[in-house]
Amino acid sequence: MKIRLRALTLLLVFSIGCGGENTPSRVDVPGAEKDARTKTLEAGAAMLQDKTPISTINIYLDGFHFYSGNLAGQMEAHHYCTKVNEELTQCVIYDGNAADARLMGVEYVVSAKLFAGFTPEEKKLWHSHRYEVKSGALIAPGIPDVAEHELMEKLVSTYGKTWHTWHTDQHHSLPLGTPHLMAGFTADGQLRPELLSARDARFGISTADKRAKRSDIPDTPVDPMADQGD
Repeated sequence: MKIRLRALTLLLVFSIGCGGENTPSRVDVPGAEKDARTKTLEAGAAMLQDKTPISTINIYLDGFHFYSGNLAGQMEAHHYCTKVNEELTQCVIYDGNAADARLMGVEYVVSAKLFAGFTPEEKKLWHSHRYEVKSGALIAPGIPDVAEHELMEKLVSTYGKTWHTWHTDQHHSLPLGTPHLMAGFTADGQLRPELLSARDARFGISTADKRAKRSDIPDTPVDPMADQGD
């Protein structure tokens, strides 16, 4: 019964939580404004079309990535995720959380159990989430601390494979160039402090405080084949 209640609590806070609309996109996109006909078609589609796959997106995570092999190429990433099952989560990634946010990539998150079955070559494409969770750099905006803590307990041992397809951090006004494999931070001193402080100011949080509160989350081991992009 206790487990069911905790699960219900998480479901409710994911449904009613806020913590968004404070980070606009980095880029302006060339093109004409939507005309009246387009707006009418959109309004009709909104009322009539079924959008079941995106209606399952119910988790919002905010964190940071860097280009695999290039620690200097860092950016904030807003993840909107669907938990497929206890072993797999799929996320779409935006460069902001406002209405003008640009879709810049995807991330797949797997459990340690699934990751253990990958080939060595496949493991090299994935990054661990232990440091992101334990350091407080990864957050779930808009939900109570107790719910966020429980979510982080689930994420700390997971691994992610991330591709960015629109490099808005480089101020590309269109999704030009090739997709790039991204990596996650694994140690203090890697993430630029100005990125972290700017994020904290926008959300009204303290990463240091979250780090302290997550000290009780088990320090799970990381597979040595992961995090090859550092």
